[in-house]
Amino acid sequence: MRILGIETSCDETSAAVVKDGEKVLSNLIASQVELHARYGGIVPEIASRQHLLQIVPIVEGALSQTGLGLSDLDAIAVTMGPGLAGSLLVGVNVAKAIALATGLPLVGVNHLEGHVYANWLLENGEDKQPELPAVALIASGGHTDLVLMKDHGDFTLLGRTRDDAAGEAFDKVARILGLGYPGGPAIQKAALQASKPYHLPRAWLKGSDDFSFSGIKTAVLHLAKDLGIYPASLHGDDTVKEELAEPIAQISAGFQIAVADVLVTKTLEAAQRCGAREVLLAGGVAANSCLRQTLAERSPIPFRYPKPILCTDNAAMIAACGYYRYRLGARSGWDLDVVPNLRVG
Repeated sequence: MRILGIETSCDETSAAVVKDGEKVLSNLIASQVELHARYGGIVPEIASRQHLLQIVPIVEGALSQTGLGLSDLDAIAVTMGPGLAGSLLVGVNVAKAIALATGLPLVGVNHLEGHVYANWLLENGEDKQPELPAVALIASGGHTDLVLMKDHGDFTLLGRTRDDAAGEAFDKVARILGLGYPGGPAIQKAALQASKPYHLPRAWLKGSDDFSFSGIKTAVLHLAKDLGIYPASLHGDDTVKEELAEPIAQISAGFQIAVADVLVTKTLEAAQRCGAREVLLAGGVAANSCLRQTLAERSPIPFRYPKPILCTDNAAMIAACGYYRYRLGARSGWDLDVVPNLRVG
């Protein structure tokens, strides 16, 4: 079964064709990072307009790479939420138009569930599919959710962030330190130069599976002020960056260690309590090497994460999720609408 996936939830325009929910035949992604970098974050109006420019060439390119036509497909899966309303509308309306013109079934997909299904996209058919039940940590710029996946289509939300998402905290801390956007790769790169990390506070929220990262962000801000990094860092002062490169690196290292510590500790506690057979990482923050290493060192059960290109927003994960939803009988009508605040579970 071959599924065309379409993803436009934020600032990546993507289309992919996936076979049987696991084999990626094509996966094209047009990133808008350079457009938004000058603003230090996503500008929704710019994002939606760029999707309009890119969506048709991306869909055509994804099909062209496979040598398939629309008549060779079995269904269309599209992200319906969560995400930016204007961005989501572009993808949903294009998917509806294709479905109407071809008669192909349409399946609306939860973007967060899609991230989890990136772990079902296997390399050369050499690996086995994840074993269920599994606990999934979905960590991205907009979300930090801890989810129990008992079976396909059976998700239970265990915990979520009460304030900043992990990826959002990376972006804000990178801005404080003058490291640029996006924050995740910038902080990871800076941390490699640290002789030793600063110790930064952790918000444990005892008795809960929820997360909080606003406190550590504020701690970094006060530390950066004390060291003279901020607010000079906001003005792109290269002299400040050179003179304070070591403390910036130390803060970066301490920050990602603290975030990884909280994410891994809470995830493993939940996995043990729920009797999970595996732990699944998902979302853009899953590409962070410190998080992966911490989980590798501490997890008593198998864990997996997608390769970096499948951690960020992409249509292959949407097609994979759509495949399993289709098999469960899910079909969307012409009244399919976007749900910007859609939750998982």
